[in-house]
Amino acid sequence: MIEIFGTLGPACADTGVLVKMFENGMSGMRLNLSHSSLQESSHLLDHFHEAANIAGKKAELLIDMQGPELRIGKIAVPYEIRSGETVILSSDAEEGVVQIPRRVFESIEEQDRILIDDGKIELKAVRKEEGKIFCGTVRGGKLSSKKSIKVVDKDIHGPVLTDTDLINIKDAEKYGVTALMQPFVTSGSQLKTIREVLDENGCEDIRIFAKIESREGMEHLEEITEYADMIVIARGDLGNDMPLWDLPAAQKKIEKVCKEKGKPFLVVTQMLASMIHSPVPTRAEVSDIFNAVADGCAAVMVTNETAAGEYPAEVIRYLANTAASAEAWLAKEEK
Repeated sequence: MIEIFGTLGPACADTGVLVKMFENGMSGMRLNLSHSSLQESSHLLDHFHEAANIAGKKAELLIDMQGPELRIGKIAVPYEIRSGETVILSSDAEEGVVQIPRRVFESIEEQDRILIDDGKIELKAVRKEEGKIFCGTVRGGKLSSKKSIKVVDKDIHGPVLTDTDLINIKDAEKYGVTALMQPFVTSGSQLKTIREVLDENGCEDIRIFAKIESREGMEHLEEITEYADMIVIARGDLGNDMPLWDLPAAQKKIEKVCKEKGKPFLVVTQMLASMIHSPVPTRAEVSDIFNAVADGCAAVMVTNETAAGEYPAEVIRYLANTAASAEAWLAKEEK
């Protein structure tokens, strides 16, 4: 039976909506802790657990950690960056610049491509001088606090677990967490460290979901599968690390390794993106879900579709029903 995951957020911060989502086939939910903590999200979790009880579901709760993903600093007021504009990056917090981690600043060279907010914004480094990097805007967009930043073709890593991650692990049992999603996994040793920290905090039963979000992660996939309970094919950042037309082949490659190793895998990112504003999906989206299940995935997940979209319960209905249709097709093919 395929696991069906939604993502908690303002759009489904209501017990009644969550009950409907469970009734429509949802197995559990992801909580994104990139910008918050379990304690700060307690109101959402109260609705989640109440809805699961009403629906009679033993629901999975996945926490998506901060981990080694690199992010820009705080933006006082979100603003629009337009193509052609100059953007100044610095590792220091000061007015008129976008603050970035020092390790990112030190790695950037002139002509480097810089992706912000999962690639929604693209900059190109023009010159570097006196603690600042002056960039041209290739692709504009709305800039707000703590968005991801990536320098194309450069492997830059943050800590395996941040201080906030450690606090969330200590609180995991209290809030009913059943799985931890680790971003940007590039080695088995990262997951080994996480397993040790979980065990030290009485979280031996919490599953580890390893998110593959870079070519480096793909290169070490066989090693990663030894320490992960589930592999996550996270197509958002993975698609930022290669030409988009190569992404489907990368997904197939990860699936192949997982099946050879007997490791379950989950597919995520834009599975029903059109349903953020539409009550029905595109034919391409439904085909994407069907094919992921036909290829052998153990789980599928939606993110903004339920966290911020207009039709969270309908999203789950299409996701679950399409997965069920694919499972039925597989059963017939196997006869």
